[in-house]
Amino acid sequence: MCRLGSAKPGSWASFWAMLTLVGLVTHAAQKTDVGGESAGTSINHSQMLLQRLQELLRQGNASDVVLRVQAMGTDEVRVFHAHRLLLGLHSEQFRELLSNQSEVVLQESRDCAAVFDKFIRYLYCGELTVLLAQAIPLHQLATKYRVASLQRGVADYMRAHLAGGAGPAVGWYHYAVSTGDEALRQSCLQFLAWNLSAVAGSAEWGAVSPELLAHLLPRSDLVLQDELELFQALEAWLGRARPPPAVAERALRAIRYPMIPPAQLFQLQARSAALARHGPAVADLLLQAYQFHAASPLHYAKFFDINGSAFLPRNYLAPAWGTPWVINNPARDDRSTSFQTQLGPSGHDSGRRVTWNVLFSPRWLPVSLRPVYADATGTALPLARPEDGRPRLVVTPASSGGDAAGVSFQKTVLVGARHHGRLLVRHAYSFHQSSEEAGDFLAHADLQRRNSEYLVENALHLHLIVKPVYHTLIRTPK
Repeated sequence: MCRLGSAKPGSWASFWAMLTLVGLVTHAAQKTDVGGESAGTSINHSQMLLQRLQELLRQGNASDVVLRVQAMGTDEVRVFHAHRLLLGLHSEQFRELLSNQSEVVLQESRDCAAVFDKFIRYLYCGELTVLLAQAIPLHQLATKYRVASLQRGVADYMRAHLAGGAGPAVGWYHYAVSTGDEALRQSCLQFLAWNLSAVAGSAEWGAVSPELLAHLLPRSDLVLQDELELFQALEAWLGRARPPPAVAERALRAIRYPMIPPAQLFQLQARSAALARHGPAVADLLLQAYQFHAASPLHYAKFFDINGSAFLPRNYLAPAWGTPWVINNPARDDRSTSFQTQLGPSGHDSGRRVTWNVLFSPRWLPVSLRPVYADATGTALPLARPEDGRPRLVVTPASSGGDAAGVSFQKTVLVGARHHGRLLVRHAYSFHQSSEEAGDFLAHADLQRRNSEYLVENALHLHLIVKPVYHTLIRTPK
């Protein structure tokens, strides 16, 4: 049993001293200076007040309630001598619970019991230090005792650490579903979609639920090497999870088989344990893929609908669909590069390439901010400073020939961040052929700051992806 403090005879003096200090701070902040100054003088003793509150909790001075926190399934009990007023200020649940009793026993999970001292400290001081493993139990306590500010704070912490790649995205996703936290659930889904290659190769992949898998597989913004990698990750999951046949077959039908080259499809049919077991459920999709690769997209589109998701590439990192680009000292000056991508995923287009030119400018100024010396009345206007600009990335085809008839292109720019030696996707920007650039590209990035979340060792790590999108030129016969 851990005892953090106990009430002592005569300790009411300390409690009333604390209340007197609260009054002093409030009175000093509101009082107008008697010397006649138009503005009052603020005297801020808030740090001293926080220290007194910490002492009050630690020593248990003038406590009027006792909380006995028992970890479920154990004999471990932690005792907290607390103050009804301070607990009730943050928690309506505590206000109701302690309204007619001075000692309560609280049954908590082991994880929640282990961080209960941090939770109580927050109720006294309004602050705490969170570790990754403590996020869920602290959020559970904040939810149980209806401490809305701590709920929001821990949820914000979880979303921020997801973006940086530190959080256990799969575990946090399942927790978000169980608590109905839609914002956290969406943040976890986005992180998993952008970093599926990294997650599929980690221990977290085995913890993915069928429900989570069903939300991931249909997405077109998945970032992975190619569609074959997704199939192999799914096959590994099926081998570990052993779901019911209906679940396995739905998952296998979410694979975009037309995105897999015919040679690899032949190997899958010959060697895949998942296809050997569930082959009849995807036989029509495999036939569709072979037909797609055997004919030109224009000819295929005469007879079949080519606008479905099965014919849309995801964000593939393979060289056929884009290139990495590392820009050192990105705030310094303009840079340019060029690369080639395959015209389309069809076997008919496998040997055809499109060349792309890319321009990066760290301080591009829109027309409204470009240097102007005078307005219409002749009044001089201040020149725009270079730092008033924002980063700009422009991707354009090197030529506009007729080879791309029936195809438009979606461009995606991934921005990487390093975590524990691995590069993860932190931001993604997409724009279509009708636009040469992403309007919000790095809109909030400070590339001048060396520790910017967008930089890795003072370098901007980008991956440029071009996804061909086929269009039906001739109506499919009904």
